[in-house]
Amino acid sequence: MSYVAETPNDGALVALLPIIESALTQACEFGSDCPARLAAAMRYSLLAPGKRLRPALVLMATEACGGELKHALGAAVAVEMIHAYSLIHDDLPAMDDDDMRRGRPTLHIEFDEATAILAGDALQAEAYRIVGESISDPQIAAQAMLVLARAAGASALVGGQCDDLAAESGGQRTIEHLEHIHRRKTGALFTASLGLGALIAGASDPMRLALSNYARDLGLAFQVVDDLLDATASDFSLGKRAGKDAGRGKLTYPSLLGLDETRAKAQQLVDAAKQHASVFGAASWRLTWLADYVLKRTH
Repeated sequence: MSYVAETPNDGALVALLPIIESALTQACEFGSDCPARLAAAMRYSLLAPGKRLRPALVLMATEACGGELKHALGAAVAVEMIHAYSLIHDDLPAMDDDDMRRGRPTLHIEFDEATAILAGDALQAEAYRIVGESISDPQIAAQAMLVLARAAGASALVGGQCDDLAAESGGQRTIEHLEHIHRRKTGALFTASLGLGALIAGASDPMRLALSNYARDLGLAFQVVDDLLDATASDFSLGKRAGKDAGRGKLTYPSLLGLDETRAKAQQLVDAAKQHASVFGAASWRLTWLADYVLKRTH
């Protein structure tokens, strides 16, 4: 039996997935000067089975703020490229040392470590190229690149991963420190996704604030559930090795709160995210559904 990517049975996300997958596939034409092995490695990671939550958030924010989805597709692809690059590098032996991702060998196992590093580097650069080429207004394009750069940079995604690795060998083991890690490592890209969608749609300041608050709570809920799944799910359902966090001494919500309190925290965060989304009225239905989906997901 092989791993099968979880497919939501609700139109809130299903309706967006074909649009996202088509855009990702088109973005995988890297040009004749890109070495074939590098291009294959980039496609292997970017087109791997996945939930596509981050690009979906870009489109959902654009829709909720009254924009057109077609104008946000480039930003949606760029966010998924940054996410794919971060997973490639996180999986490397020098970091999380994972050999399975989404039910398949991780990139450095399928290819080799050097190719994996280069593929991650290239995907990161391609993300900014696509933002620059897909947004016609130069001022909005520049702002979008800044949103993405801040989320992917030393104070956010990369800094969060650095602190996460450091926590395995001691240091602060408090809820406050753990949340500080994950609001950067996971939450920053959720916030950027929604921020990009709002920016492209020309959203008002109150709309942007509501989406920022929604992203803050949804991103943390996603990580809390991730910790729960690592502690309780099987290798097959996760598509990667389960129980690794405890084995490595990682700082997690179950290790600090226990399973019951961790489940309660996830519920509280999802409820708060849905409250923030309610600002958009009927247009919030996808955001509301997604918050419930994050809570109930099985991998």
